Amino acid sequence: MHVEESIHADDTAYYDNLVKDCDQELYPGCKNFTKISFLLHLLHLKYLNGWSSKSFTMLLQLLKDAFPEGVTLPSSSYEAKKLIKELDLGYEKIHSCPNDCILYRGENRNQESCRICGTPRWGKHKDDENDSLTEVDAEPTKKKPAKILRYFPLIPRLKRMFASPKTASSMRWHDEGRTKDGMLRHPADSPAWKAFDDRHPEFASDARSVRLGLATDGFNPFRTMSSTYSTWPVVLVPYNLPPWMCMKQSSLILSMVIPGDKGPGNDIDVFLQPLIEELKQLWEGIDAFDAFTGQTFKLRAALIWTINDFPAYANLSGWSTKGRIACPSCGDSTHSYWLKNGGKFCYMGHRRWLEPNHPFRFQNDLFDSTTELRSAPIPPTGTEVLRQMHGTNYIPGKVSKCLKKRGREDVGSSLNEGLISEILEDANFFENDDNAYGQENDDDTLVASTQKQLWKKRSIFFDLPYWEYNLLRHNLDVMHIEKNVCDNLIGTLLNLDGKTKDNLKARLDLKDMGIRQELHPTELANDKFYIPPACYTMSTQEKDLFLTVLKNLKVPDGYSSNISRCVNLKERKLSNLKSHDCHILMQDIFPLALRSSTPKQVFAIVSQLSSFFKALCSKVLDPKELDQLETNVALTLCHMEKIFPPGFFTIMVHLLIHLAAEAKLGGPVHYRWMYPIER
Repeated sequence: MHVEESIHADDTAYYDNLVKDCDQELYPGCKNFTKISFLLHLLHLKYLNGWSSKSFTMLLQLLKDAFPEGVTLPSSSYEAKKLIKELDLGYEKIHSCPNDCILYRGENRNQESCRICGTPRWGKHKDDENDSLTEVDAEPTKKKPAKILRYFPLIPRLKRMFASPKTASSMRWHDEGRTKDGMLRHPADSPAWKAFDDRHPEFASDARSVRLGLATDGFNPFRTMSSTYSTWPVVLVPYNLPPWMCMKQSSLILSMVIPGDKGPGNDIDVFLQPLIEELKQLWEGIDAFDAFTGQTFKLRAALIWTINDFPAYANLSGWSTKGRIACPSCGDSTHSYWLKNGGKFCYMGHRRWLEPNHPFRFQNDLFDSTTELRSAPIPPTGTEVLRQMHGTNYIPGKVSKCLKKRGREDVGSSLNEGLISEILEDANFFENDDNAYGQENDDDTLVASTQKQLWKKRSIFFDLPYWEYNLLRHNLDVMHIEKNVCDNLIGTLLNLDGKTKDNLKARLDLKDMGIRQELHPTELANDKFYIPPACYTMSTQEKDLFLTVLKNLKVPDGYSSNISRCVNLKERKLSNLKSHDCHILMQDIFPLALRSSTPKQVFAIVSQLSSFFKALCSKVLDPKELDQLETNVALTLCHMEKIFPPGFFTIMVHLLIHLAAEAKLGGPVHYRWMYPIER
């Protein structure tokens, strides 16, 4: 008991004092604000409106004079910040190489330049090029790091969650408060969660053990599209909390802010190093105090999956989400076809997910002129992924990528000669460099290169002792997939320039594949072509009818944004749709708006897609219904292959086939998509 009291005193003494201030009335009889809450509101207004410290001090003095006697407001901006400082858990500034090669921590803490690329640790000041210290007694300017990672330590933030009795009680909800009837309402109901508990019973024995999800994406903090600056925050989601708290902004934990001016790409592992080290420490357990029970315990935490859009999926997992084998779930069994005229890959072959004797498997002319006898590919396990990653050579930093493109002969003198010599001696790094970039001349070389390039790197998450055995490591983001499917449909149905998937090149690809002869273009005089209308081609009157419905659409307040702002009746366009606009259109509005504007077969496909997304995004999922949903979406995609051109089937459209399977593993999608993160 003595040990518990000492830990409690060390960890939560300052927190108890802060709670007293939070309970203290602003002035005797005040019921709406406490001292801390009122001060937080004032500071919030200060930062939102850009008030200076001088003006904020003058406001505080005015309020003290206006309020009754006994008011406890600070008298200056400095004192206000000093008081609120107790709420701050602090963060670490970690210097990094401008080329994302290393972090200046650990053994690199005292280095003055990058050991890989030789780039100086310190950036240049504006006056460095023109001014120099000519006098002996002149004082040098303070050094400014070229790049700084801001890292918010995870352990004190998790301890803070257990320092409040109310929050500490909520952290047990996943085990003590949820309904356990076989339905999927929360990640704790999912097979991925239960498999993790079965494999690690000691971790699962304490309901206070924290399960975390990691989410990251880039954004432009300057709110201008003319700048390519990209900052990447990394956010952690504590899944122990109940549904009404779990995905709220107040519950999300900011882990780090990766600076720009370009995204980290595959080098994001360099910046994740301090977080992974803390997660290893949390896996072993640390001493913490539970304010709900009044006892100390071993606080443990584990990362169960990541949440990210598809490009960030590639950065975190190491899988290349572009090219011939872009699907991470299908792996090297990805079915792709190179469109010679379109100049890109299409991803069809969804007949593999149908029953073995389904008639669609033998209808060659209606699909891709082949008979489909293959079975659906099985997603690789973590152990298989780790085996495929064996021998992967990846050197972090942007300079090493330039080296790979330039080859052996043009190596910069500023680079670490010893390290570069090791790279040059590695036959797998520069050998057959053309083949590594997909410039193969024969099929055998293509297959060999494809096998070689399955993974770009070994993900840093495999340093976690349990990551290999997680059933669902990286989530496909339903939000972005739904938006891409919606954009493809709108662009093709309205025949929007630059967005339609049906054009002359698409029709020439149909001709090369030898399918759907009625849609092949006919060459006319003066090198012009006649493109026959397809069943999804909308006439001018049908476009006007469809867009008029959207223009006059009225929905309840808070249901969606004003979609009519995106409708241009004069040019017959629908543009500037946000992700949530596409979400509403796909699930509720398209089946109504297209009812009188498209043929029955096209309308049936849109209705089936709408039903699929609506069922997938339900708050409660039935595992038996998910099996049927997976069968239905495979059939829908096959119907789409019979109607739409091959170029319509981008990798994002193909990913529809895997969403139901991931929902069966991970539970409801609103715990695993980017909406709460991007907002």
